[in-house]
Amino acid sequence: MFKTLLESIVESTDGSLGALIMGLDGIAVEKVIGEAGNEANLDVAAAEFTSLVRSAQRTGNDIGLGSLRELMVSLDTAIVIMRLIGRDYFVVLALTREGNIGRGRYELRKAELQLTKEFAL
Repeated sequence: MFKTLLESIVESTDGSLGALIMGLDGIAVEKVIGEAGNEANLDVAAAEFTSLVRSAQRTGNDIGLGSLRELMVSLDTAIVIMRLIGRDYFVVLALTREGNIGRGRYELRKAELQLTKEFAL
């Protein structure tokens, strides 16, 4: 089910390099990475971004603004969008600079709604 969902996100979003479901421990639950994403070490990058997600989560709660919902990082050659699923997991979508960010955010929101049920404790 997870792989099918990630494949759908990648296929529906122009400029996708890949998509992953990550735990806050930095371990991927599932991933779908295209050739360009492999060349960019997308799975390693997603694991490294875990610390950013944890930090942003902590900051939002500490200053009273609430829980983190989404985080986007824009780099020279890629854009990485991370959408939280509950407290302990998030879904990642990496795009080329020319990728469709709006569509990517929409697809991640849809995925969040589906995955929240799967990851509910």
